Amino acid sequence: MEARLNMFGSKVALGFVKHLVAANKPVVGSELPAATQELVKIRASQINGCSGCLDMHTKEAAAAGETSTRLHLVAAWREATVFTEAERAALELTEQGTRLADAAGGVSDAAWADAAKHYDEEQLAALVCLIAAINAFNRMNVITQQPAGNYEAGMAARMIQH
Repeated sequence: MEARLNMFGSKVALGFVKHLVAANKPVVGSELPAATQELVKIRASQINGCSGCLDMHTKEAAAAGETSTRLHLVAAWREATVFTEAERAALELTEQGTRLADAAGGVSDAAWADAAKHYDEEQLAALVCLIAAINAFNRMNVITQQPAGNYEAGMAARMIQH
């Protein structure tokens, strides 16, 4: 598969991506656990069919020490016993926040309340911003058919710096 657009060759696209990455920095530096952040990115990317983000975030998570069992079970998190209650709440919020068009009214009060039991205001803010950001990245990659499979952990940071 060949990408429809070279996102790093376009001044507009590269500028936008750099701003989106910069906008995500407060989330990365937040108290929202890094493992939860990767699980959220993986689950949203699964839902959106974004192979590029799946390639990136599964490899980044593995490099950070995430187990292959947990990575393989993200798509079936409801039936898996390897996720904490807090992670499950974050994954539910991710699903509902990603599938906005599937449910009238968006995110349910129950999903929000469950997440609020496990995360404080700043962590909830980070979670909401993270869900929005990964959905934006997913949409760009899916629209432009960015290929996947060749990502190496740390590659994104090196590409954005140039």
